[in-house]
Amino acid sequence: MLSSASAPFAINKFDNAYYYVTRQLRGLLIGVFLFFFFSRLDYRILKKYSNWILGGTILLLLLVFIPGIGADYGKARSWVNIPVFGSFQPAEFAKLGLVIFFSAWLEHKILITRSSFWDIFIKFLIILGVICGLVLLQPDMGTMSILALIALLVYFASGAPLYQFGILAGLGGLGAVILVIIAPYRLARFTAFLNPSVDPLGIGYHISQALLAIGSGRLFGVGLDKSLQKFQYLPEVSADSIFAVIAEELGFLFCVLFVAGLILLFIRGIKAAGNAPDFFGKLLATGIIGWIVIQSFINIAAMLSLMPLTGVPLPFVSYGGTALMTTLAACGILVNISKWSN
Repeated sequence: MLSSASAPFAINKFDNAYYYVTRQLRGLLIGVFLFFFFSRLDYRILKKYSNWILGGTILLLLLVFIPGIGADYGKARSWVNIPVFGSFQPAEFAKLGLVIFFSAWLEHKILITRSSFWDIFIKFLIILGVICGLVLLQPDMGTMSILALIALLVYFASGAPLYQFGILAGLGGLGAVILVIIAPYRLARFTAFLNPSVDPLGIGYHISQALLAIGSGRLFGVGLDKSLQKFQYLPEVSADSIFAVIAEELGFLFCVLFVAGLILLFIRGIKAAGNAPDFFGKLLATGIIGWIVIQSFINIAAMLSLMPLTGVPLPFVSYGGTALMTTLAACGILVNISKWSN
């Protein structure tokens, strides 16, 4: 699907229809290696290095702001460009790093030091605030939202009291208001979500074209590689909007199978979490499967106009070598936890 969706744009910009696919292969090969490596490495070793992982995550997120190292692609300064290694997106590493750290940290705070949940709550907010703040400064609100949701899911799985989530909801609402005041275009995105036809050639253009692509696919699709919307009509066809191209070319029935696959993945992941031999494994598996499934459904919901556009890619499918290798590494850890299941 990446080959089909990206070809017209790749020819127009790089004079190579397979530009995105060949670059994605590097991420795939590294990702497969990481998958098998982490599937064989005892996941409990990660607990010992969780503080180093958090420190490395913060360092990588700071690198994007250093001139000559940080790279701009579009409006966001979200990439790091290092000679020989090439460019990568630190925020993608942050997703896995945050899950590993919070899983180890919460286990230690709850089971070892027996800290009160108020003490844990305050420190949790500070740590999460630092990571999310660095991502928001790039600015990348979509990735920041995913990071916050993953962390909250791990915190919830640790047994945190529900009233604290009421406090978090209030803080989140206040933060959303502040973000809209700082950047009014975010409110325009929400308005476009409510009624894309208000400005179909302006702020509502992206979602209008996505809905046109999805509707054109009908039951069986127009045929693989026969999408019309990917020809300079639908923005971000290789990344955020790839699900709309899938729906157009392969139709509603294939999309149902795709969503069913995600649900099956979720069920298997939750089973691995429930049968994990320790608290760390339970939280780690919950965070990983929650990250993959939540991000997938946020992407799909945005394309279906069920929620505002967030700019998050579709895991395993969208273009992005860093995202692919990180997701495959996370799946390797999930498989390893499942091997040790009770």
